[in-house]
Amino acid sequence: MTAKAKLSIIGAGNVGAQAAQLAAQSGICDVVLYDIAEGMPQGKALDIQEACPLWGSSSKVTGSNSLADTAGSDIAVITAGLARKPGMSRDDLLKTNAQIVGGLAAELAKLSPHAIFIVVTNPVDAMTQLSWKKSGFPSNRVFGMGGVLDSARLRAFIAMETGVAPKDIEAQVLGGHGDQMVPVEALINVKGIPLSKLLPGEKIKSLIERTRNGGAEIVSLLKTGSAYYAPAMSVFEMVKSVLLDEKRVLPCAAYLEGQYKNSGVYAGVPVVLGRGGVERIIEAPLSAAEAEGFSKSAEAVKALCGKLGI
Repeated sequence: MTAKAKLSIIGAGNVGAQAAQLAAQSGICDVVLYDIAEGMPQGKALDIQEACPLWGSSSKVTGSNSLADTAGSDIAVITAGLARKPGMSRDDLLKTNAQIVGGLAAELAKLSPHAIFIVVTNPVDAMTQLSWKKSGFPSNRVFGMGGVLDSARLRAFIAMETGVAPKDIEAQVLGGHGDQMVPVEALINVKGIPLSKLLPGEKIKSLIERTRNGGAEIVSLLKTGSAYYAPAMSVFEMVKSVLLDEKRVLPCAAYLEGQYKNSGVYAGVPVVLGRGGVERIIEAPLSAAEAEGFSKSAEAVKALCGKLGI
């Protein structure tokens, strides 16, 4: 009997725990949930494990305070770090989270030298670049989650406005996660019908602006936390595409080497995600304004990386 793939989730907060639940519920992998808080990952893992019989899943779920238990992982998802508080930008988190993520990436790389890293910690594009540097891995095995979430949010808002089923809405959001996102008009449609045929331009702009502030809107409502259901599902969508070699085309923070006229930086672009990680970057047609916005987004990531000396 072939052993299940091993997924390690680093950080047992809301996003990490919810992603662990989705992975265990699917039954496609065993899960290690790691956190420094004693008892917390163990308790959440046990709770998820006790739900597996109800899901008909044979996944094993383990909670741990020792990174050693992640050894031999096929995928490590890095969610560890501070969450945003009201009034904070993602960039405010930069230096604190860099210390956490940089140390974890270096240690995880030693324990699981053949793993794929999916970085979730904000600011995600810079944290992904830092993880790549600290791990020493090839860039195709280190990528970040941002575009899947931004695209899902935009699809949700379009569905709410048009009354159309969300699964019939296509949207690809490129560039940095959140404030620096670049929605590509040519890639937003409803069953192939351009969105401009269904909604006026001003309404489309307002939905894009709401998507830009999607995380902040939830932070302001919750007051004591940040979004986790949609981010966790975005993580699982990426995990599944890798483990099952689905070759899904998903927008991820990937390392650019000339694509979109940018190099030496991680930015959100459509990629083919399979067992090898980022197997291909797809270059979508951008308008002049979109290309300019994308380059500004990439420059902003470079500026953050410069502050971190990477």
